[in-house]
Amino acid sequence: MTVGLHADYLTETLDSDGHPSDFTLTCPPDFNFAYDVVDRLGRETPQRRALRWCDDEGSSAEFSFADVARLSDAAAAFLAREGVRKGDRVLVILKRHPQFWWTILGLHKIGAIAIPATNLLKAYDLVFRLNEAHVSAIVCTMTGEVADEVDEAERETGLTLTKFGIHGGAPRFDGGPLTHAVDTSERGELRPGWTDFDAGVENLITWNAPIGTTWTRPQGDEATTSADPMLLYFTSGTTAQPKMVLHDFSYPIGHIPTAKYWQRVDPEGLHLTVSETGWAKAVWGKLYGQWLMETCVDVFDFDRFDPERLLAHLAEAKVTSFCAAPTVYRFLVKSDLSSYDLSSLQHATIAGEAMNPVVYETFRERTGIELKEAFGQTESTPIVVTPWWKPTKAGSMGLPSPAYQVALLNADGSIAPPGVEGEICVRAASPLESGHGVSGPDGLNSPARPIGLFLGYADDPVTTASAWHDGYYHTRDLAVADEDGYFWYVGRTDDMIKTSGYRVGPFEVESVVMAHPAVVECAITAAPDPQGIRGTVIKATIVPASGYSPSPELARDIQNFVKQETAPYKYPRIVEFVETMPVTISGKIRRVEIRQRDELSAVG
Repeated sequence: MTVGLHADYLTETLDSDGHPSDFTLTCPPDFNFAYDVVDRLGRETPQRRALRWCDDEGSSAEFSFADVARLSDAAAAFLAREGVRKGDRVLVILKRHPQFWWTILGLHKIGAIAIPATNLLKAYDLVFRLNEAHVSAIVCTMTGEVADEVDEAERETGLTLTKFGIHGGAPRFDGGPLTHAVDTSERGELRPGWTDFDAGVENLITWNAPIGTTWTRPQGDEATTSADPMLLYFTSGTTAQPKMVLHDFSYPIGHIPTAKYWQRVDPEGLHLTVSETGWAKAVWGKLYGQWLMETCVDVFDFDRFDPERLLAHLAEAKVTSFCAAPTVYRFLVKSDLSSYDLSSLQHATIAGEAMNPVVYETFRERTGIELKEAFGQTESTPIVVTPWWKPTKAGSMGLPSPAYQVALLNADGSIAPPGVEGEICVRAASPLESGHGVSGPDGLNSPARPIGLFLGYADDPVTTASAWHDGYYHTRDLAVADEDGYFWYVGRTDDMIKTSGYRVGPFEVESVVMAHPAVVECAITAAPDPQGIRGTVIKATIVPASGYSPSPELARDIQNFVKQETAPYKYPRIVEFVETMPVTISGKIRRVEIRQRDELSAVG
């Protein structure tokens, strides 16, 4: 059994305790994750478990690395036969269906650019994406209503897309070594204008032939290099229209530290990241780093989040490492964790939004596990991270990752001292300094960038230059460093509140408000002062917890609670109770929508 493939791309320096004190990532010029990791593991450890899938109805399936290698070969051959070529941009909307894995790998093998997207998109969202990204093909689930939305968007744009549909679930492949949930004979016909992806793959799969028989790695001009574009994501668009984030074929190597140092995946264990495949968080936790570490990825395919069902799954599957967003943990800690056997769980991580200290403390008290937070973006791998061997500081994102040269910069470009907020920025890597630089994007005043950072914003050199300048990538996120070097999140540069001469970051107030038992969700924003004295005041928009009813008395109680727990100038002078928050498709609170609504009310 080969365990250690990742060492071909990682050089570590260990301290006296055996923990990494530094590391270097290297990327061969022709690296392609599908060939050099998945196919290699399929040949060297063909029976090694790669993917464990189940849905909320009790169906399940397992796939070895040899299975996934052959399935992705068949997917590449089928997609190429239907006209998909190197450089084509292909939208992939596959929820948590297992077909996502051999679809994206098949696109990697062709050299096409995969654009993962969520099934929550509507025709309006799809029109924007189809036009902006110049999409030529789409692989889409037939479950739910998203295929209807795709057809409507195609009509509105006037485009002629090549459309591949899948039925959902895990198909049974006749003659293969797998026993899956859905027999091919049970599948219905697809809607008009769509090609059956499952049938196309099934007709080409060659279970007993060597890997590489159905599809041969291209050579010459059709071969991929590590600098070729591989993956495109649309950002959430919390403050403006979504941007197109473009990653190249070196990006998967950047996630070795994600899996090894942060998530602490066990090559003999089972890792679950709670994310739908339409989000960048999915490849953080369901694909690249985990398979570079040769760990089996666990996939729980559900449509409606149920904390009790998720806890039961963690126990039943014997998940060993787990990663989820703060919202998931907020629901989990409100459940009776003692009712579930979580003894297999060894490590837990949190990312997506800044962690609330109350959630951290509650989870630790009930499980004995310290949550390890990380901060990163669609544009990057984790930039700030709490490694598994470092102590957690509740509420802190952690320490700058050795994968990057991270600095907190003042507006004038100088380094912000400890205790002073600054923008989180990543210095462009020089190949002579780090040994692992790759080509930089347009507008970057340095010859290279570190592995893991994006190429730039696709087809948008102006926006790229606004983020990559003066030798740094500017995240537009603010933080404060303490004397130990731990970073503490403050907020987005455009979310900062200026009131009565003070600058207040929304997260620091939200953390206090969230500690009140009557609060489930909270968004802190700036609002016009209704009395016209301060210009801007702090407002709390709150979703009350079960058992609490909105009232002026409850609002005052929350305000007094904040005054007691933090500096009085930070308390929300306006408290509004709502049933639900305005959120992006990815579930992030749209503070900009709350601000705009308040500004319109003030004008009216």
